[in-house]
Amino acid sequence: MSRIAIIGAGAWGTGLAVALGRQGSHRVRLWAHEKEVWESIVARHVNVLFLPDQLIPEAVSATGNLQEALQGADIVVSVMPSSHCRRLFQEMRPFLKPATLIVSATKGLEEGTLLRMSQVIGSVVSSDGGFSPRVGALSGPTFAREVARGDPTAITIASEENALAEVVQREFSDASFRVYTNGDVAGVELGGALKNTIAIAAGICDGLGLGHNSIAALITRGLAEMSRLVVACGGRQETMAGLAGLGDLVLTCTGGLSRNRSVGVELGRGRRLPEIISSMHGMVAEGVFTTHAALELARTHDIEMPITEQMDAILHQGKSPREAIHELMTRSGKSEHGVPAI
Repeated sequence: MSRIAIIGAGAWGTGLAVALGRQGSHRVRLWAHEKEVWESIVARHVNVLFLPDQLIPEAVSATGNLQEALQGADIVVSVMPSSHCRRLFQEMRPFLKPATLIVSATKGLEEGTLLRMSQVIGSVVSSDGGFSPRVGALSGPTFAREVARGDPTAITIASEENALAEVVQREFSDASFRVYTNGDVAGVELGGALKNTIAIAAGICDGLGLGHNSIAALITRGLAEMSRLVVACGGRQETMAGLAGLGDLVLTCTGGLSRNRSVGVELGRGRRLPEIISSMHGMVAEGVFTTHAALELARTHDIEMPITEQMDAILHQGKSPREAIHELMTRSGKSEHGVPAI
């Protein structure tokens, strides 16, 4: 049986643990930062804080000790918030082995360095005489609750190492969880990170009472600016037409389970960001943190991202959502497929 460690027991980490645990061919250890979470899983096989309605299979054990979680692991899946990735991998580094496969399932960028999560992991594990880790990125249109429930889901694993992608595809796939492979790590990771900003914008449109025309336009033009940055960073245009691009973008912009969209809805209704975050009870909307990093990354590549720019102004400068929408709609005329374009 494969030994899989999942680091991060939020809703997504728990959903993955349920999906892998029910296959019957894995021993899954789930590491949780919150004592209440791992104790509730040990005692009742339920994540009382982040996925309380889903029974966790017996094949999944939980712990608050990183060394215990990682011991003997063949595959390590990192699902922590992006802001904790560097610190946790610094703590995990002594317990990682060169042969271990690392799968990053965190959708975000590191503030300050502007690094993707696989780059953060690589820099930490290889520092100070370490080794070059075997890393892949897992992304796609996945709501944790639906994955845990067993709804048919498709996702992609991206790695520069074909063997790693093939192992993850084989080990993670079952009748309700279909895994595709992809060699475009930059595109898959950036797609998963950038779509969160567009989802906040989609929520704002809903909170303002705007209709389907507005959401459709936003998704389409959001995909355009995401694609420009992906290509500038070495990713592939076609990745943005796939699961980690368009698929995840549509889900996150339209689905009621999207935390990023929910933040946008509340912003559109006039609530302030600190109040919204405090009401989320520890759950993370990555787009709140990723938006500024994405904008800085775009500026380093001289890429125009008008939607992201306006979302940054709303989130971090207190700009009125209605004013931001007005500025987007009254920009100078563009060619749909020209450069630059909105």
